[in-house]
Amino acid sequence: MDARANLVTILFVSTLIATLISTPSLSRTQEWPARQPIRVLVALTPGSATDLVSRLVEIGQIVVIENRAGASQTTAASAVAKAERDGYTILAAGSALAVVPSTMTKLTVGLQTDLTAVGLLADVPLVMVVNPGKGYKNIQDFVFAAKKAARGTMTYGSGGRGDSTHLAAERSRVAAGVEGLYVLFRGSPEVLNEVMAGRLEFYMSPAAPAMSLIAGRKVQALAVASATRAITLPDVPTTTEAGFVHSDYEFWVGAFAPTGMPRALVDRLNQEIVKLIETLQVRERLESIGGSASPLSAQAFADQFKREIAIDAALVKAAGLEAN
Repeated sequence: MDARANLVTILFVSTLIATLISTPSLSRTQEWPARQPIRVLVALTPGSATDLVSRLVEIGQIVVIENRAGASQTTAASAVAKAERDGYTILAAGSALAVVPSTMTKLTVGLQTDLTAVGLLADVPLVMVVNPGKGYKNIQDFVFAAKKAARGTMTYGSGGRGDSTHLAAERSRVAAGVEGLYVLFRGSPEVLNEVMAGRLEFYMSPAAPAMSLIAGRKVQALAVASATRAITLPDVPTTTEAGFVHSDYEFWVGAFAPTGMPRALVDRLNQEIVKLIETLQVRERLESIGGSASPLSAQAFADQFKREIAIDAALVKAAGLEAN
């Protein structure tokens, strides 16, 4: 998964959880434990600009952030699934977690049986970017050129096979009926550099690392993969608006707990998450990275996660990414 894309909101999850724990309402009702620090296992690596931004949020409760990257987020997921069901261990993960059942064999964790969905923190748009020098006026121009291109010359990439940016590119490509050659990179910066150099034809980039490049005209935004237009890119159409049915792909960040944690804890944490992400401070921070608050109940988030596992399975099959 692309660390630069996800860490803004994934590490933001940990600060949100910490803030929730320190709220007076939770202290009075004692519906959340407070005798020791909370461990938040983040499924990606540290060190990006998003990590620095997320840590600017002031918190009142000690939270121990443990980055457990690896195995397509299942390293962290497995650790949380095996943790005590007392509310002291939470998983922060991204939407590519729903892809794992289709792309990995011999999973060490049952994503729907061993984990409980707690809350959806944010939707972060993925934007299709190309080199401005290519001369595309819109995404339709790009698709027309891609269909005429010689086999193997229409290249696209991502920072991880089967990550959200890869799946979004595949979904759009399949919907548009375009052939392409996938190229694997280490992360978002490398992919964007290749687009800027004109060596890679397109990339479904997370909004955060692409925004300054779009503003500086170093890359050109043709469309966003989300169902609705991005707040920070209001003039850029969605792939669906552009006429490509079933091309949308939602990129989100959510919180999970071990299955068996008391429902009162799950629901109360979810309620406080919803209240917090609707505050002006949090909304402004999310908008600064191109994201938006996505308040859902714990059950609604669980239902969405289940649906996306099925949707991603069909997409993985269509793109030929099934586990061997």
